[in-house]
Amino acid sequence: MTSTRTRALDAAIDLVGTEGLRALTHARVDERAGLPKGSTSNHFRTRAALLSGTVDAIAARETADLGSPYSPETAADLVEMLCGVIEYATTVNRTTTTARLVLFMEASHDATIREAVSRGRVMMEAWAVPVLARLGAQDPPTAAAALMACGEGLILHRIARHDTSDPRPPLDLVVRAALD
Repeated sequence: MTSTRTRALDAAIDLVGTEGLRALTHARVDERAGLPKGSTSNHFRTRAALLSGTVDAIAARETADLGSPYSPETAADLVEMLCGVIEYATTVNRTTTTARLVLFMEASHDATIREAVSRGRVMMEAWAVPVLARLGAQDPPTAAAALMACGEGLILHRIARHDTSDPRPPLDLVVRAALD
């Protein structure tokens, strides 16, 4: 049986991803999750705590969705894997991805959310930097930053503009530049 806390966080992600940040209230989360009134407040006393918990839940969900860490053997493998991640993030996982992007913008002026978003970034860097080093990047941290910025930009455009263009050309360009 799914815990009350997990049900509340799943509902929070769904609300933010489908209706935006203003929809995120304790009462709306209770309603969306089918929980008794006040249940979400028992786990997240403040809106800030609910926002931070939602960011952490998104990071945990996306990490679990990616499965065990994959270590591409070639630049082409890396591009192919990233294309798959972008496709998944903008189709099957669209609501969660949209919620993450909404919360990214909120992080621009909310230090608590910024801290939670930063934790997710550290997890991605922990995967990307060693992969790029193994593939031959001269400056793996900078290469990882460029690659993550490109990927996030492609995801943002796919979500915001319903862009369905092939992500391979820009990803291939950035990966090749990172490895030169």
